[in-house]
Amino acid sequence: MSPVGIIKTALPNMDREAKDRYLLVIQAKDMVGQMGGLSGTTSITVTLTDVNDNPPRFSRRFYQYNVPESLPVNSTVAKIKALDDDIGPNAEMEYRIVDSDGLSVLQISTDKETQEGIITLQKELDFEKKSSYNLKIEVSNTNIDQRFQALGPFSDTASVKLVVEDVDEAPEFNSPLYRMSVSEAARVSTAIGTVSAHDPDMANNPVRYSIDRNTDLERYFNIDAKTGVITIAKSLDRETNEEHNITVLAMESQNPAQVGRGLVLISLVDINDNVPEFPVEYETFVCENTEHGKVIQKISAVDRDKPPSGHYFYFSLASGAGNNLNFTVQDNRDNTAAILTRRSGFSRQEQAVYFLPIVIVDNGVPPLSSTNTLTVRVCSCDGDGVAHTCNAEAYALPAGLSTGALIAILACVLTLLVLVLFIVTLRRRKKESLVFDEEKDIRENIVRYDDEGGGEEDTEAFDMTTLRNLNFIQEVKSRRDVTPDVQLLAKTTRAISPDNIIFGELIWERMRKADTDPSAPPYDSLQTYAFEGSGSVAESLSSLESIISASDQNYDYLSDWGPRFKKLADMYGSAKDSLNS
Repeated sequence: MSPVGIIKTALPNMDREAKDRYLLVIQAKDMVGQMGGLSGTTSITVTLTDVNDNPPRFSRRFYQYNVPESLPVNSTVAKIKALDDDIGPNAEMEYRIVDSDGLSVLQISTDKETQEGIITLQKELDFEKKSSYNLKIEVSNTNIDQRFQALGPFSDTASVKLVVEDVDEAPEFNSPLYRMSVSEAARVSTAIGTVSAHDPDMANNPVRYSIDRNTDLERYFNIDAKTGVITIAKSLDRETNEEHNITVLAMESQNPAQVGRGLVLISLVDINDNVPEFPVEYETFVCENTEHGKVIQKISAVDRDKPPSGHYFYFSLASGAGNNLNFTVQDNRDNTAAILTRRSGFSRQEQAVYFLPIVIVDNGVPPLSSTNTLTVRVCSCDGDGVAHTCNAEAYALPAGLSTGALIAILACVLTLLVLVLFIVTLRRRKKESLVFDEEKDIRENIVRYDDEGGGEEDTEAFDMTTLRNLNFIQEVKSRRDVTPDVQLLAKTTRAISPDNIIFGELIWERMRKADTDPSAPPYDSLQTYAFEGSGSVAESLSSLESIISASDQNYDYLSDWGPRFKKLADMYGSAKDSLNS
């Protein structure tokens, strides 16, 4: 068996925290280590395992943290951590508060991963009530090795002070909910109640009040900005809105961003301001063969008011109808009444409808009343009292004329009305189309008048002599529908000019078309022609030509105007005579 080397510790107390690893070089020799023997070496690493021989320790004895009073609940206030030279499970710690003046406000827990003590807030902080908190915190190992108890204690303590910082807070109302009541008959500007709020900060700044109009859209109420007194701004009606739930805002005068909110519930006290009335429109009838004392209708009433002791109504006939011989009202004393007949037998031929005025009185203070009309129709009924016919007009029909015949007659009348309307519509459309065609028929400019002409006097306003100077003979073609009395003979009275020939051809061509046009009207018409000649009979009146020309020019134009105008007049008169012929 080969010899075994045993490695032992040389020191009695080894400390892992001082050195946790050792490197050994081991040599082995044969021949018991004598000369000539052989040897070999190897390296051995020795690692020390940890034991819980070190207690946790705080790095400081006193810790201080500043905390704003606005910090929300469950927020982390501070973190503290103790040191432990051990590792692994031997370094696991536990924190707890052993002494504090705020045990209900603060608590501490251990973060298992970081081994930190986490201080959290359990209640809201209020700088004005308490400005600081003192805590004594203890830390200890969770795994304690009993062999090293003598090295203990395996725990440590430290003091923690939390200083609460003042924060500008919104105003606070003295009550979370204000309940007020007011009569619905209260006048405008009547005071309902008062709300109060204060600045919780040490500065105690003044507070101004207002109403959140999102909760009072109709603006029924106002509030005094300084005193907080709520008043009525407009008339109230309990039947429209029995309660008003509004929000009042309190604002710091020095910091308008800080706004507090308070709730106000305003209840309206009812007054008797609504009359009782029928809940529905009753459809009441009485049979022709009814008996005396027959109940034909049971009625009730409603009232929008809400008296404290409940409603109580009284029913009766109106004073003018108290001696009614046909019907009567019986008050049942339970907010209902019955309508009874006072005689037997009714006839639709005599009277088809009865109007019964019924007075309803409530028990309000003061009591109010109203008169409601009950319409009672007379109907023919079967043996079980079921109404069949309530139409009185049926009795006024001729004998043997049934409802079907009436319907047929009405249908015929409606048919005739439709036919008449159709014919009238067609005539209107035809008339409109004729008027439209006349407007479109634009042959010439035609002037119509009913006055008798004056003969030759009509031509005195315009001398037609010039137009008769046609200077050529034109074959006259008569209209087929008109026989001329005198045939036109052209006369050659003077030399023919080119302008006269062109103008004459134009007039004769237009006259031929008018005579041969079958659609032309068979009466005289005024026709207008536009014609531009090649030059003036008087020739040019300009003096520019005399400047260019070297010949002598006569500038005495006034002496030449007489003959020239006479020549034009003669041409115009000739044309006029030709047209008149």
